[in-house]
Amino acid sequence: MPSGATIVWFRLDLRLTDNPALTAAVQRGAPIIPVFIWAPEEEHPWAPGAASRWWLHHSLAALDADLRTRGSRLVLRRGPSLETLRTLMRETGADVVFWNRRYEPALIARDKQIKASLPAESFNSALLVEPWEMKTYRVFTPFWRAVLARGIRVDRTPPAPTRLPAPATWPSSLPLDALELLPKIDWAAGLRAAWKPGEAGAQEQLRRFLKSAVLEYTANRNRPDLPATSRLSPHLHFGEIGPRQIWAAVAPKADASGWGYLRQLGWREFAHHLLYHFPHTTDRPLRPEFEQFPWQTDPDRLRAWQRGRTGYPLVDAGMRELWTTGWMHNRVRMVVASFLVKDLLIPWQEGARWFWDTLVDADLANNTLGWQWTAGCGADAAPYFRIFNPTSQAEKFDPNSDYIRRWVPEAGTPAYPAPIVNHDEARRRALQAFEKLPRATTEDTE
Repeated sequence: MPSGATIVWFRLDLRLTDNPALTAAVQRGAPIIPVFIWAPEEEHPWAPGAASRWWLHHSLAALDADLRTRGSRLVLRRGPSLETLRTLMRETGADVVFWNRRYEPALIARDKQIKASLPAESFNSALLVEPWEMKTYRVFTPFWRAVLARGIRVDRTPPAPTRLPAPATWPSSLPLDALELLPKIDWAAGLRAAWKPGEAGAQEQLRRFLKSAVLEYTANRNRPDLPATSRLSPHLHFGEIGPRQIWAAVAPKADASGWGYLRQLGWREFAHHLLYHFPHTTDRPLRPEFEQFPWQTDPDRLRAWQRGRTGYPLVDAGMRELWTTGWMHNRVRMVVASFLVKDLLIPWQEGARWFWDTLVDADLANNTLGWQWTAGCGADAAPYFRIFNPTSQAEKFDPNSDYIRRWVPEAGTPAYPAPIVNHDEARRRALQAFEKLPRATTEDTE
């Protein structure tokens, strides 16, 4: 038997089912001390945004409630993480720390330091394949082909433990409100109406998707007016559900539509692959020629975009959905991002920062990939001449204007603003700017 307790350090793995660090702790047989440490400064310059903090508050509450039904509880502390873990080990007699890995550059460096300082072991709860297990790819299709060739083995994901061994005496814990995750002015009514953070909420979303939307996913996934997507992205980001669980639920009965959805999990894997191998891309383009792009500074137009007052109904609908619910349909994300960087020539980093603060599923890897893809400056990027026309996109993917009417009811009335830019003229200006860039010399087939 081990001589000391096991600290399980929860991070972005806020679930009990298919949690490798927790499973290993149970198998070790010693008392388990679940802990969450709030240390946002260690994630600088990408500390969680306002919408993410709201979600985190409620997810931690749900995790603590789940732990208490199993004879345990969640100990809350504030960082620094290394000092906090050392203190907890002294207080509890714990002799090892288990955690599940994160892949953001700042946290990889932090975790390496902690592993060098404490007895610790880390596990993979967030990805189907570790980034270092693959050679480096810059294009999605060969990457995903290589992942599938390895085989994805998720025959059975470990269930949640029914009981967790508790220490004789629990260490002190901060009250959840002391972490100050919630906004001082309550702007989160729309988030509360749209979401149920926590592992139970994730499972509800998965069941809904499997029952209704997955069979029509490929046909309808680009329709923001239909409930055609899984809406699992925030649950995945916070680790309330893992990709292995989703794969195990969808793959055994997947038709072409189901495999189309699983391919989206592949894009998530690719995003983490890129972030690991190219950590500078959170702020700088992967394609170095884009360092010379003539971006514009225009605070008024940026503000109009942020507030959904551009005069283009689909763009404004997406931005208002984001502001209200903390989420936006992926097709609309591409349209609003294209509008910012190509119609307005505002730097993609401005869009990435706004999404980071307002999305409940703000994920550094996915956010970076998405914005660099749209701007044309990243791996597997959209060609520079792909500039979404927000009017034709609305006609194609919101054919009855149901989505637009929901979020922009004044569209088509005198109360609605005129377009802040002429799309045809903006497109020509963008193409001229892109065509002046030096051609890339980097090989992009792998």
